[in-house]
Amino acid sequence: MIATIEHNSRKHKIDLSKPLDISIAIDMSRENVNAWYLDEPKIYPVTDGEWVGSVQQGADVNFNNIQFNPHSHITHTECVGHITEKVHSVNKNLKKFFFFAEVVTIAPEQLKNNDFVISKKQLQYALGNKKREAIVIRTLPNLSEKKSAKYSNTNPPYVLEEAAIYLREKGIEHLLIDVPSVDKEKDEGKLLAHNAFWNTHGALRMQATITEFIYIPNTIKDGTYFLNLMIAPFENDASPSKPMLYEII
Repeated sequence: MIATIEHNSRKHKIDLSKPLDISIAIDMSRENVNAWYLDEPKIYPVTDGEWVGSVQQGADVNFNNIQFNPHSHITHTECVGHITEKVHSVNKNLKKFFFFAEVVTIAPEQLKNNDFVISKKQLQYALGNKKREAIVIRTLPNLSEKKSAKYSNTNPPYVLEEAAIYLREKGIEHLLIDVPSVDKEKDEGKLLAHNAFWNTHGALRMQATITEFIYIPNTIKDGTYFLNLMIAPFENDASPSKPMLYEII
């Protein structure tokens, strides 16, 4: 199915039959991605006396409980409510779901303290003069092990405050990245990139979102895509999400 989308007074064609999934699922058949010092997620059948909610165990239906934390176990999209005293809901504040996005690949720079970071200079080089609503960042090395990595106490790469300010000032409203957080794992609660991107010291960017724990296969080339940012309807600061890219033809 070919759709025609108008953007910046130009018409673009998109093949909606060929979505490119950049989400990481909770999948109990394999090792799951994990961060923030939590136990593994769980999917298990409801039990009521001798009844077990599993067709394999004699029930008429499969009837499972799911126990997880969106920040720790799955691709998720969060709004400013993630870091504000008032817990704003991403379900209420994300009101549009289709965006023109730029996929960029960045090899994080090593600082003197051995942290690996994404800098303003790298983003300036990757984006140039392009005007986009969303940026999708793939970090190197880009191994499939990202989909099952255990990130707790590993100090993963993160986004410098200057880089988050640059994205905000450039008008990027949706930041998607393949690490557990845009901020340093242990930063004494400063959350510099989160605060900078959402402008917590000025007019809050209520419509802006950060999506973490994506995975961009190497078969997806850098460039401009049409993004469908789908979330589950949780009234919470963050929700599991399933971002999909579509090639522009």
